[in-house]
Amino acid sequence: MSDGSQQGSGPDRVDAINKLFADFELAYHNQFHKAYAKADQILLAKRYWSESLSGYSPIQIVAAANKLAKSSTYLPSLAEVVKACEDGMGAFGLPSARQAYVEACCATSPKVDYSWSHEAVYLAGKATDWYFLASEPEEKVFPMFEYYYKDLCQRVMRGETLDLPLTKALPERTVRVLSGEENHERMLKMREELGL
Repeated sequence: MSDGSQQGSGPDRVDAINKLFADFELAYHNQFHKAYAKADQILLAKRYWSESLSGYSPIQIVAAANKLAKSSTYLPSLAEVVKACEDGMGAFGLPSARQAYVEACCATSPKVDYSWSHEAVYLAGKATDWYFLASEPEEKVFPMFEYYYKDLCQRVMRGETLDLPLTKALPERTVRVLSGEENHERMLKMREELGL
């Protein structure tokens, strides 16, 4: 049951699923043993949960299990773990899709110089298109923004680093001497525009 993806020094998916089941066994002992009375049931459940949670990073799975073990009265279902994984974006410094959308809509220009809460917000806004974001109604724009943003969030939660484009500073002064011919052409054009 290996997916072959290591997340740096953190747990891999197998470790994360094993930790989730170990945490749930300790936190919900009687409920856990009633739900998984036989060893083969636990093995099947681990495989199923591993496949079902494949879209989330191991760190995200462990964080969701910890959160649920501390807050849930009953043994959490797979659906509750999925919801906790989705709600766990804050552990990666990612705002919710709604917060990110509002931030992208309110950001001042130049966009790349704005102080973004996370790089994913800028990149989702850019992918959506800044003009489209500013000129169309929310019901039309938000689904597209959310699609790009969730994709970027998944990449971040899998361990990818997102970078903003670098802006080059303009030189203090640009000096370009015009040739005699260029000067003459500009003078003619200016005379024509002024009617001289």
